[in-house]
Parts: sequence; structure tokens; C-alpha cells
Amino acid sequence: MGPGIVILFSLFGVLNGQGGNQMSIDECCKDGRDRGIDNQDCTALPLISESTTCRIVQEQCCATVLEDSICTNGINMAKDQGGCDTQFPGSTCETKTAKMCCDCCLLGRAAQEKGLPCDHSLSLGYQCGLVSRACCDDGAPDVKTNTLDINECLLGASNCRGGERCINTLGSFRCQREVSCGTGYELTDSNNCKDIDECESGTHNCAPDFMCQNTQGSFRCRPKNQCGDGYIQDALGSCIDINECLAQTGPCHPGQSCVNTVGSFTCQRNSVNCGRGYHLNDNGNRCVDIDECKGPDGECAGHGCINLVGSFRCECKIGFIFNSISRVCEDINECRHYPGRLCAHKCENAVGSYKCSCTQGFKLASDGRNCDDLNECESSPCSQECANVYGSYQCYCRRGYQLSDRDGINCEDIDECALPTGGHICSYRCHNTPGSFHCNCPATGYTLAPNGRSCQDVDECVTGTHTCSETESCFNVQGGFRCLSFECPPNYRRAGENRCERLLCNQTSECLALPLRITYYHLTFPTNIPVPTNVFRMGPSNTVPGDHVQIAIVGGNKGDFFGMQRVPSGGEMAVTRPITEPQDFELSLEMRLLRYGTTSTYLAKVLVFVVQEQPILPYNAIPE
Repeated sequence: MGPGIVILFSLFGVLNGQGGNQMSIDECCKDGRDRGIDNQDCTALPLISESTTCRIVQEQCCATVLEDSICTNGINMAKDQGGCDTQFPGSTCETKTAKMCCDCCLLGRAAQEKGLPCDHSLSLGYQCGLVSRACCDDGAPDVKTNTLDINECLLGASNCRGGERCINTLGSFRCQREVSCGTGYELTDSNNCKDIDECESGTHNCAPDFMCQNTQGSFRCRPKNQCGDGYIQDALGSCIDINECLAQTGPCHPGQSCVNTVGSFTCQRNSVNCGRGYHLNDNGNRCVDIDECKGPDGECAGHGCINLVGSFRCECKIGFIFNSISRVCEDINECRHYPGRLCAHKCENAVGSYKCSCTQGFKLASDGRNCDDLNECESSPCSQECANVYGSYQCYCRRGYQLSDRDGINCEDIDECALPTGGHICSYRCHNTPGSFHCNCPATGYTLAPNGRSCQDVDECVTGTHTCSETESCFNVQGGFRCLSFECPPNYRRAGENRCERLLCNQTSECLALPLRITYYHLTFPTNIPVPTNVFRMGPSNTVPGDHVQIAIVGGNKGDFFGMQRVPSGGEMAVTRPITEPQDFELSLEMRLLRYGTTSTYLAKVLVFVVQEQPILPYNAIPE
């Protein structure tokens, strides 16, 4: 079969998708292979997982199946037709893949026919090399297009070891070493390297005077003729004299010297030899002491020198010690000899002495050994406030500022308005200032409360800042005011500040049907009050046994935000739906009172002003 492009996936186990279901890589690859067998478009597969890795596995496994099928067609064309040039017209990717597999298969078959090795060293590329070797090793039946072989080498499903190459076969695979066994070894049928016995096979190059001795991966040539005592044989079989005076330890007796000869050695009596610290006298028959202290420098290199018989001794300066073996004055490492006893912090050795130093945040005391705390605040390292601590310092900031996380030195302004609780600092609008903040209220209708944060309503009717005319009455609402006036309708006369009464009727039914009294009321409440909330009550000023009262909203209830309910002494009007936006209502409530067999009608005109419960504006928003 034709091998496809090699794509190795080293991901096994569960792929964690980005919030999707967990799919294993085997499930993703199986789905892609099944869709490839169905000849689906591998670049537009339906996703079975939100994982990007699963999508890549789907596409690549699908593409591998399609490319294997295309390559198989090219191989079968080479085997059946024996040519490729006229069989694949066009220049599509599929045509190029099929023609490449056909051409490479012809190369393998040509190598087989000429008796050449199938595992050639041509640089054909990995896919072409696999096809060429597969067609050259064509001992198995021809690949049929209706049998879809699994290419374990392409899918990474083989168990080949490191250094081995996977070769796909029909229904299976085999492993072959990529690197040869090397000189002196041969590859066995079990794919292992075995030593070649060159001596037994006669492939050695030993001369006639040498005999062959096999070793692992090679052989050695050993001379047939051996040299006698006092000689050693070289690689060419020649006998070389051994210098026993150098090769042996003390071949002669004490007081004798060794002299090498060809094949042996001789011992000669020693002449007078003076030891260390002595030399021969002028007559050459006696050893006398050497005065090592003579000379401008002497043996002690600037230190005091005392000559001894056969030796000398140095009187070393302070900070040095005499080494009896090397016989020189060596520097004493006081820091190592007296750890923790010389310096409070750090000790540094010097020639003939030492010096102390301090860690960061300290300075050397006047005694040269102890360390005093360094007051870093004297150099003003902080942008605002500095507190000296032992061995260091700490910067801190004034109220309204915080220490920078970048350097721990500079102070940055705290934007109180941007804090998570910034929306609750001011009831309307918050303005940040360096080190502080201040709150603002709307330009009209409110003033800043004494706490500096809340906005409180201005009663324009009390302060006289309203714009109502003399014929109008001022009614204060949250954040503003209303100018109110009313006129009694025809056939009514004004009776008080908010009431109109019907004039005497001429006993006509049309006049008698009019309300006896029309009363005007004014209400105001904020938006988003709880539902239900009773806001107005209406009923007779006194009750008589046997009264029958009916109360209803007969006008102005736009949006049906209000409703009536009976109570023992009349009726109550309540807010029955949430009112989220400021708006005005002019409601008409009618009460019918049946008393002593006579029905009387009363009308209440209720002006309701629903205002914003509190002035609210997001931080840094620009009011319209």
C-alpha cells in the first residue's frame, strides 16, 4: 500500500477541550478515518469536540486515509500498467500524489529486476523511499483498492524501538534498523547485531608470522615467535629491549646504582651523595651544611630566616604561618580559621591580614569589625514618607495614596472612584483628586448633604426658588417641583383650596348624575417602590349603618400601574405593577355612596408624580 504523509501524535489519553466534552485522541482519529473512508471533505468535517487538538487529529487522520487511497491507486497503476506518464493528466494535488507513488513504485520494481538492494541510499524523500522499498520487496500479493490497509507506521501504532525504522506491510508492519551494525558486526534475522569472527571467516589481514585472535567487533594479530627475557615485542613482532632501571622499582641493593644493558642491567656501587640541606665540600669527600639564609632574599622571601644544620626555619610575619613541608611562609586565612569570631557580618581574607564588610543596610563601625544600622531615610529614598528599620527601610504613603507595586518606593494616587466600592462612595457622581475625591450632585433640584457624599432634595417651594405664578401653587417633588392650578368645571363652585362643589340642580337627570364634589389631591413617590404599595385611600367622612360604597378608577390609569381594593370603610388605591421610569399620572377615582335609598357620586382627581428615587450617574459619565 502507499504510505501517506507521516504525522506523529504523541498525545494519548484524554484531550481537554475548551469547555466541551472530553474526547480521547483515538476517538478523534477514528472519526476522521471513517469520514476519509467515506471520501468526505477533510477540511470541512463536522466537529465532535470543541478541542482544537481533536479537530487537528480529525483532519490529519482523514487526510491520511485519502492520501493512502490516492497513493495506492498510483502503486496499482505502476504494477498493472507499467507506466505513469499518460495515466495522470492535470496538476491537482491528488494527481501529483498518485503520479509520485506510481513513479517511485516503478523505481522499486526496476531495482528488484536488476538485482539491486531494495534499501538503496538515494535521497528520494521519506514517502517515495517507503513506496520504492514496498514495491521492491513485493513478496506479498498486490494491493487491491477494495482492501484498505492500516498503515501502523503513519499512525504511530508500531512498537519499533529507537534506532529502528517502521516498514508497513499488508495487514501488519516490520521494524528494521536505521543505522547499520558497524564494522565487525552483521545483522541477524532477529534484527540484532552479531559479532563477525574474522579469524574463522578468513577475512583478517594478519601476516604469515602472526596468528589471528578474534575480539568483539574486530580482531588482533599476535606474533607466533616470542621474545626472550629482557625484551618486549612490538606490533610488528620486533623485540625491543626493556629498561629494567625504569620499569622496576629498586632492582639494585641500597648504596648501588642501576645501569641498563641490552636485554639486562647491572648494579654499580654509589659515590658520595649528600642529602637535602648538605653539599660536598671542596675536596668532594664530605657533606657540609648549606646556609639557606645567605643571599639578599634568602629562602624565606622577606620573612625572618634561621639556619639549622641540614635545614632552615622561617620566622614568619604576623598573618603568615610557616609550612614545614613546602618550607615557605603561607598566608593565614583568618576568616576560615576563626569563622564568626572576627567580623560581625562578612569577612574577606587579605594577604597577611583580613578585612570586615557589612551586608546591605548596614555600615562598618569605627572598630572595623562590627556593623551599625544605616539610616537610609536620611538620603530620602521614598517619594513621601520613610521609616527606618534595622538593616533596611520601609516606604509608606499619606492618606489617599498607595505604595507602587513596581518599585515599592513611589506613591500612587488611589482612585477612590474606581475602587470596587467606588459606586457607593457618592450617591450621584464621584470626582477623583490627588490623594482624595469629592462628590457632585445634579445642577438643579439637589444639594450636597453635610456628609459630603449624599444628595438631598431642595424644597424649592420653601426656599422660594420656584417659578410658579401667583395663581399657581408650588408642589415639591424629589429633585424638582410642580406648579399646580385647577379650575372648577361648569355648574361647580370652588369650595376651598382643592375642592369643587356642584351647584343646585333643576332636578334634571343630567345634572343629578354629576358628582356632588370634586376633590384634587397630589402625590409623589420614587420609582421602583415595592409592589403592592397602598398610596391613596378614599371613603365617606362618616359611616351610617346600611351604607353601600363602590369605588373605582375611572380614568388616567395608563399602563394599568394602579388598582383598587375594597376596605371596610371605602377603598384603597395601590401600585400593582413596578414603575421603573419617572412619569406623571392624572387619575380619576369615583365613589358611589348608597345611603337611605339615595345614590351620591364623589370624584377624586389624584395627580401622581413618580420621580427618580435617587440621582444616579455612573462614574465619569457625562450628563446630558
